[in-house]
Order: sequence, then structure tokens, then C-alpha cells
Amino acid sequence: MAKRKQRPRREPPATSEYRDPEGNLLILRQELSRGTVRKLAERPASDAASVEDAWQRREEMLFERLAVRWEIAGLPIEDQKTLLGRLRMATPEERRWVREAIAGHCERYLPELT
Repeated sequence: MAKRKQRPRREPPATSEYRDPEGNLLILRQELSRGTVRKLAERPASDAASVEDAWQRREEMLFERLAVRWEIAGLPIEDQKTLLGRLRMATPEERRWVREAIAGHCERYLPELT
């Protein structure tokens, strides 16, 4: 039986940390693949999607691709489905803060998305 080649270990992605006034921590990855950047830059496939729908979906896609960890009141969230679910349940103030953190992050690390 042939030996299997072990896959090289992936380095964890480079990340940046953002803290809100309450001390909650949002950790975002600094890089995205070219394919992901291309997908995020696409316009909605149908004209039926309203501007609000398209904006909301892009916001969620950005969060989904960038968020590595979100620590709220000392409780860390790292699972992607849980992170997205928590974003959807966030208060308007929390969503605004996340939106601003991601916008600043993209300006600094991913200018092609701004």
C-alpha cells in the first residue's frame, strides 16, 4: 500500500482586531482569494432584487468572508453559521459598528472592494 502524502499545514490567515466601545472584539481576515473578491464585486443577477436587498446581501457576504471571530460579552463565536446568525440578530447599533469596522478594514486591506 502506498504512503499518503501529508498535506502541508496551512498558516492561519493574517487578521486584524476591532473593538467596539463596549469592549466586544471582531477579528477580520486581511486577505481574500481573487475568486472571492470577484464574486463580491458582481452585481445582482436579476433586476428583481431591490437596491436594499442587494446592499444587505453584499454586507452579509463581506461579513461571512471576512469574519474569523466575534467575541461578545466575553463569549467567543468562531463557527461561520453562528457568526452569520449572530449578525442577523444584532441590534441596529451593533450592525452599524460592524459595517463601519468592515468598511475601514476594506479601505486598509482590500481597497478593490471599496
